[in-house]
Amino acid sequence: MARDRFAPDFDPDCGDRTLTDASHDIVIGRWQGLRDLLRATGPEWLARGHRVRMLAQACASSSTAETWLAAEPRSADAMVLRAATETARAFNVAIAAGRGAPIDQHRIDAAVTACLQAADAYLDDPTPWISLISVARLYPQGVRRQELARWWDELHQRDPYSVEGHLQVLHSYSARWHGTHGLMYDFARDAAGVAPQGCALPVLVQYARVEEYRYALDAAKGAQTTVGLGQHWNNDGAVSDVRRTWERWITGRPESAVAPGELRDLNYLAHAACNAGAKDISTALMRMLGPRATRTPWSYTGDPGQQFIKWRKDLRLRG
Repeated sequence: MARDRFAPDFDPDCGDRTLTDASHDIVIGRWQGLRDLLRATGPEWLARGHRVRMLAQACASSSTAETWLAAEPRSADAMVLRAATETARAFNVAIAAGRGAPIDQHRIDAAVTACLQAADAYLDDPTPWISLISVARLYPQGVRRQELARWWDELHQRDPYSVEGHLQVLHSYSARWHGTHGLMYDFARDAAGVAPQGCALPVLVQYARVEEYRYALDAAKGAQTTVGLGQHWNNDGAVSDVRRTWERWITGRPESAVAPGELRDLNYLAHAACNAGAKDISTALMRMLGPRATRTPWSYTGDPGQQFIKWRKDLRLRG
């Protein structure tokens, strides 16, 4: 009998080959490929947001974004990428320092300024507002609710169903940052409740469940057998949430229609469905994904590759 040689593909670009090709320019210190990519992407906000985030992470350890902006100081795309890059750098510094360490407020302030400048340069683009809402949570006390609400209104006017934008607010409202589990879940459910059929926003509830789990693990200093989490993934509420998200978002769509910018969202729903024991849904989702995996959220419950392979085997999926 032939062995099943299946292996998950943790492509950081989520299968966006055009993005991967353009990213090679960063390695050799060129910026022209980035300019051409973002120009060609235009106002496709899902694809643009995904590409800007991935490029920013790659640019964070180089001067490519600054070199582009110096060469084309009036380029709105260059300003948007520079803002996202400054945001990525601020998070990298905060992560390296560890929670509770003194913050580099100058770096956070610089990122906020870059985001506001990018928002002024490209008035229609929601991406700088997403970066702004994201980096603002690095302040020890967050930002004033009125200010966050104003930035949220700006984002919502430009892209009312942005999963990434909603996700950054959800993080800010979480107990790990500046809110509570209740506030986080209320926000996720409210957003899911107004989402039109076929919109991915209902998956915010699955993001919230992962956030709650991470908070509990942090409180237990990373112990994988935290008391009280035995039914975290498969209680009646969790199972109902999975089915609701499936019905509101996925039901009726073609299996092949998974854009790179929503691949992580689909992995979150698949992870939730697997752990909830909803085999009908998890089987369909894992078939949709094929080998296309993202490290999170699988990494929060074990080795991501082993987790992905385990669930496929349990669901009797091959190759």
